[in-house]
Amino acid sequence: MAANVNKWIVALTIMIPTLIVIIDTSVVNVSLDHIRGSLSAGIDEATWAITSYFAANAIIIPMTGWLSRFFGRKRFLIFSVALFTLSSLLCGLAWSMQSLVFFRILQGLAGGSLQPISQSILLETFPPHQHGTAMAIFGVGIMFGPIVGPVLGGWITDTWTWRWIFYINIPIGIISILMALLFIHDPHYMKRAKMRIDYWGLVLLAVWVGCLQMILDRGRTVDWFSSEFIVWLSILSAISLILFIIVELFAEHPIVNLRALKNFSFSLGNVIMFFVVFNLYGSIVLLPIYLQTLMGYTATLAGIVLAPGGIAALITMPIAGVLVNRINPKAIIAFGVVMLSYSTLLMSMFNRMADFNTILLPRIFMGIGMGLIMIPLFTLSLSHIRKEEMGNATSIFNLVRNLGGSFGVAVATTILTRRAQFHQSRLVDHLTPFDMNYVWSSQQTAQVLQYKGLEPALAHKGGLGVIYETLLNEAYMMSFNDVFYIIAVMSILLLPLVLCMKHIRHKSPDSH
Repeated sequence: MAANVNKWIVALTIMIPTLIVIIDTSVVNVSLDHIRGSLSAGIDEATWAITSYFAANAIIIPMTGWLSRFFGRKRFLIFSVALFTLSSLLCGLAWSMQSLVFFRILQGLAGGSLQPISQSILLETFPPHQHGTAMAIFGVGIMFGPIVGPVLGGWITDTWTWRWIFYINIPIGIISILMALLFIHDPHYMKRAKMRIDYWGLVLLAVWVGCLQMILDRGRTVDWFSSEFIVWLSILSAISLILFIIVELFAEHPIVNLRALKNFSFSLGNVIMFFVVFNLYGSIVLLPIYLQTLMGYTATLAGIVLAPGGIAALITMPIAGVLVNRINPKAIIAFGVVMLSYSTLLMSMFNRMADFNTILLPRIFMGIGMGLIMIPLFTLSLSHIRKEEMGNATSIFNLVRNLGGSFGVAVATTILTRRAQFHQSRLVDHLTPFDMNYVWSSQQTAQVLQYKGLEPALAHKGGLGVIYETLLNEAYMMSFNDVFYIIAVMSILLLPLVLCMKHIRHKSPDSH
């Protein structure tokens, strides 16, 4: 990085396009009904606009380090922002669902590389003793995007049309390209290098990551392995992964240098990151479902419950960025893991009578926990990596983070469905004429309905219907409790891994 360029200007230059890319991962969700209606597509077709973007993102992220070396990082960064800007324009001009999905794939391929690039540039631009500050900037960006995305997408769609959620990227993309041309400069080890292209690694990576992302995104809608499509995708993904590992370990210039995982702290950091993001996405996807299906919350109210957790994380991250330079990062991560686990444990105690504050408090605790975990974990995991290998390491780290989120959503929603069926079958056992509580409740409900004007026969059937609906809601509530409890236990089990990580203290120049 050029010595005469202010590090804060560099940080702003790379975080603007990165933030827009992260916002675009969630901005389409709230506009899906409008897109579907405009392009005359079914729900299943419309969801490909989201799935295709995630799959393309997941494929390109681990390749980023290699592509940066092959083309030169600055050149590749500018190309990625330019392609993202162009594909955003094309998404806005889409004339059919097929064209939108194709342009979303281009957008995902262009945008996926920006997260690892921005992380590696930040770590190189800021001196080692300020890596906590650098990762706080990155962390605020990746946490701010999912909070702003749905709100911004909804407002733009309601005010103008869904096409403007893509058009708004164009001026920001142009500004980002100009700033990158002026302020980003490659260090000598990130200049364009002549390398033999690892074709086999390229193909195998695209196949195993792409298939895995498709399995996680589509599996729950087709009941997983009862679908022949998912079975074949799983076989293809597994074979491709095994071959990919073999090829990359022997390639002269591998697409992904897996030898980085020999670093013990980096490997542990990846495992911890996977399960932390698993918790975050798993619980975030369940909470709105619980609020809207069982508690009668509107979409807006459910969003209000989620928002303070994101705000708490945004406030906590800069604090963690300061603390990580003063105390052992392992202590901060450990406290964050405890907070994260405790917040999910509180969620496992929810019931259908929970008030707003009871639901809000665990979300705030979760936000604080995430804010305390992310920055020290980034810093601790990557502090052992040499600058020359930083691009490759951040690519692996961001791939693991993405996969953790995808697994979290897929596993949480699947367990929710299976446990709801289990609890329903157990509770139905008590709906017999020999259960006095059931007999008394059905009689009381029938009397109330009869009092409201129903005929006795209809009132009896209606009473049974009310009881059965209550049973279904209780079974659903118990399944939510189960999933939150499982996630809480998984989180607290990360503590031994945190303690096993190695900490290198970097001294500030002015501390001498």
